[in-house]
Amino acid sequence: MRRKKLHIILIHRAATVALCLIFVAPLAAQKASVQATVQPTEIMIGEQALINLKVITPKDKVIHFPVYEKEIVPGIEVIAMLPPDTLIENNVMTLNFKYVITSFDSTLYHVPHIPIFDGTDTIYSNSFGLKVTSPELTDSTLAYLEKINKGETDSIDFEQLQLNDIKSVRKAPFVWTDYLWILWIVLGVILILGLIGFIIYLVLKKKKKGYFFKPPEVLPAHVRALNELDKLKAEKIWQQGREKDFYSRLTDVLRIYIYEREGINAMEMTSGEILNEIRKATDVESVYENLKQILSTSDLVKFAKYKPYPDENDLSLVNAYFFVNQTREPDPVVKEEEPEMERETRRMGDGKNQENSNKKSK
Repeated sequence: MRRKKLHIILIHRAATVALCLIFVAPLAAQKASVQATVQPTEIMIGEQALINLKVITPKDKVIHFPVYEKEIVPGIEVIAMLPPDTLIENNVMTLNFKYVITSFDSTLYHVPHIPIFDGTDTIYSNSFGLKVTSPELTDSTLAYLEKINKGETDSIDFEQLQLNDIKSVRKAPFVWTDYLWILWIVLGVILILGLIGFIIYLVLKKKKKGYFFKPPEVLPAHVRALNELDKLKAEKIWQQGREKDFYSRLTDVLRIYIYEREGINAMEMTSGEILNEIRKATDVESVYENLKQILSTSDLVKFAKYKPYPDENDLSLVNAYFFVNQTREPDPVVKEEEPEMERETRRMGDGKNQENSNKKSK
């Protein structure tokens, strides 16, 4: 009976161990692994080496690498951290993260581990070593150093020390972007010189012509009025039964012209007030009568629904042309240039008259 109980207990324990292995094995398989290597493993003081962290992890893991601001361990300085190289195959992600390091003290350094974080756990790499050596000194250099340590010399003679740079001085490669500032200076100077030249041009132009920029050409009031009458004549809207539109536009053209030509605020006046002002401004009876015919007919059409005859419409348009041409600004008188021969003859005559007057005075 006791053997049977012992047998049952062993079976339960074996089943428990098997279940643990079933559940733990996938968890172990999902855990990331990290391996650290350094190349080369031996450098001289001031030379550089490369530490590579190789991480193998499931592709859905987010790996956080340590960031070193100065040193990994005392004596090993981090110059730069390179971006990781990523490779994914069969749901497995391989990351290679590199640190560029250097050292300025000759000794054998031991790095116990480098930690990474996979979002759940902190995983440590293997340990590794880096040997940093100093340059070999000649017997004469060692002898001179001994003198310095004993205080047998007050100054240091570097020729006797025979210490040279580990690496020769190299000329930096040409990068055109480093000289981009020269281009900006040249462009700035050209822009300033162009601006100064433009200002000088404007000043000379104003001194010569009286203005910086040519003002827009403004046509005389009668020219603009005649142009509007030409447009109205070409449209012939009175022949389309639109007499009211025709007289509204016709009187507007004349009101604007009267305001610009005579300074009379015709846009705000009645027809009678406009005729009174025109009577004061001109003594020509036909000017008054032509305008009266237009305004009277226009008032009848707009306010009394008068239907004018076709001849009346033509007469109103003709009288508008007459009114503008009779009151227009006179054309400027162009002085004809005196012929060269006449100027020369007159100049010689003036010279002889001056000579005769000198003789009489003597």
